[in-house]
Amino acid sequence: MNNQKEITEQQALSKLMTLCARSEHSSGEMLQKMRLWGVSDEAQARIMERLIKEKFVDDERYTRAFVNDKIKYNQWGRRKIEQALWAKGVDCDIQKRILDAVDEEEYIKVLRPLLKSKNRSIAARNEFERQMKLIRFSQSRGFSMNEIEKSMP
Repeated sequence: MNNQKEITEQQALSKLMTLCARSEHSSGEMLQKMRLWGVSDEAQARIMERLIKEKFVDDERYTRAFVNDKIKYNQWGRRKIEQALWAKGVDCDIQKRILDAVDEEEYIKVLRPLLKSKNRSIAARNEFERQMKLIRFSQSRGFSMNEIEKSMP
């Protein structure tokens, strides 16, 4: 399947520690990397236990940083963030707890200027078409209808 040769448990641990020291990563990402490298299931469990014990991997810390970055810099809504976290293998309970802590006003504060800017660039034959395009754009960014209604120009 893949052309890489398998690496030892110690090599995998070392590579993952280095990777985690540089930036935050989820446990799901670490497991995926180890599977790609051909690390055995037993070794994966031992490595993950050590990474978590030594605080190299902390899904709550990772999720907080991820949510903050995606709202602030990528201007994403809750739905899109949830999907990205799911793809990264973050536990649903952790996702829910951290996303529930984000106030709806945070999303609206991000969405208003985004819609204002998008509104200027939309070519529409009438107001209804313009509104529909703005709604579709907002939903593609992961915002809820409630947030969209409160943010419409």
